Amino acid sequence: MSTTFYGLSHIDVPVTSLQRAEQIYHQATGFPVQRRGEGWLDIDAGGFLLRLVLTHRPEARATLRLQAPSVEDALVALVNAGTTLLYGAMRTPDQELIGAVRDPDGNQIYVWRPLTEDEFDYVPELPKEMTWLPEAEDFLKSLLRSIPALFRALARRRVVAVSEELAQGKNLVTREEVIRGFILASPRITRYRNRQPLIDHGVDVDRYREDWESD
Repeated sequence: MSTTFYGLSHIDVPVTSLQRAEQIYHQATGFPVQRRGEGWLDIDAGGFLLRLVLTHRPEARATLRLQAPSVEDALVALVNAGTTLLYGAMRTPDQELIGAVRDPDGNQIYVWRPLTEDEFDYVPELPKEMTWLPEAEDFLKSLLRSIPALFRALARRRVVAVSEELAQGKNLVTREEVIRGFILASPRITRYRNRQPLIDHGVDVDRYREDWESD
């Protein structure tokens, strides 16, 4: 007989003062209070509940990992609410920015966010399968800098795939395939956005009229 689980419902956070803990986990974070009961308080932390459980002698400590758009600002808010700073925002080898605080009851809170590509200390490699001329690869990496970091990984995959499809006959990707791939990888309705980056790289975009207008 198999057992069915519905998923994670709560993470218990033992605290010795609900009022003090509410300042940290509700007021500082902005997470709403969902329910209250005798000796406990549920905080909606965006997808799961933090249950602040009142106890006079915590037997275990919780470790929480919270994502925030600004790690620095989040750490300041938590410290102002009564936590102790363990370390400020720092980069990790996994391309994350992370800092940590500890609440008065010993529970640790890590605040983090993923770094954007603009903050990487390296340029991501192209997901290529064919042979590329070095100048073609460098050309595309330069073009991709014009794409907002949030969408750059998707654009990288699409342009590489289209460029290699165009190069099927010779199995070698050149600057020409990259130019056409950069144009054709976008839907026609938004393709116009790719014109200026190509112009900025010295490309005569009028030579590719059929690609701009193709479906």
